[in-house]
Amino acid sequence: MFTLFFKEIKEFFSSVTGYLVVIIFLLINSMFLWIFKGAFNIFDLEMANIDSLFIISPWVFLFLVPAITMNMFAGEYKSGTMELLLTRPLTEFQIVFAKYLASVVLVLVALAPTLLYLFSIYFLADPVGNVDFGAIFGSYIGLFFLAAIYSALGIFASSLTKNTIISFLLGLLFCYVFFLGFENLSYLISSGKLSNFIISLGINDHYRSMSRGVIDSRDVVYFLSVISIFIFVTKLRLESRKW
Repeated sequence: MFTLFFKEIKEFFSSVTGYLVVIIFLLINSMFLWIFKGAFNIFDLEMANIDSLFIISPWVFLFLVPAITMNMFAGEYKSGTMELLLTRPLTEFQIVFAKYLASVVLVLVALAPTLLYLFSIYFLADPVGNVDFGAIFGSYIGLFFLAAIYSALGIFASSLTKNTIISFLLGLLFCYVFFLGFENLSYLISSGKLSNFIISLGINDHYRSMSRGVIDSRDVVYFLSVISIFIFVTKLRLESRKW
């Protein structure tokens, strides 16, 4: 399983596309946080925090994560190596989990350089070091779970087609539906309880809580449950090729 995991990591960075995806993610965030004037600019806010990162990143991840996952299974189908992969001494779950884990690690690789923003505001704060590290790291945990759930959705999307572009678009659609789709649907419901229930099915309701640095067990259970469901249905998708 770990051989497949390292293979996916190596293949991602063996192409220019892999580096471009990471660079574009960092460039977009950096432009909004440090250069573009407005509500996200740290200098304009005059506050020693990087809350803007946790507002912008879910939207950038909508494109970044499907770009990372689009080739995970679609590429195997297209090249004809999926059948060869299935003949190896690996279960369908191990194949799915190895590719999923590789996706999450690649997203974390893209996210890791943003810690430089944290060091920057540490020295920009007045006095130096006047930063709420607890809230920021709590927000990072929320962003990690967001990336993890996007990765599960992207992996599932990639298992549905051999066309990488369609895989990317499906991944983008699934991520958007789970991020804001349920919230938008709730606006059509007049009942308060039903509306709140529909909102709770979406990612944004749980991410908002965690991005404030509040780690609630209900939010963690939600993320882990959705991730598990989509890993399971992706496994079923692979098994269906044998039927």
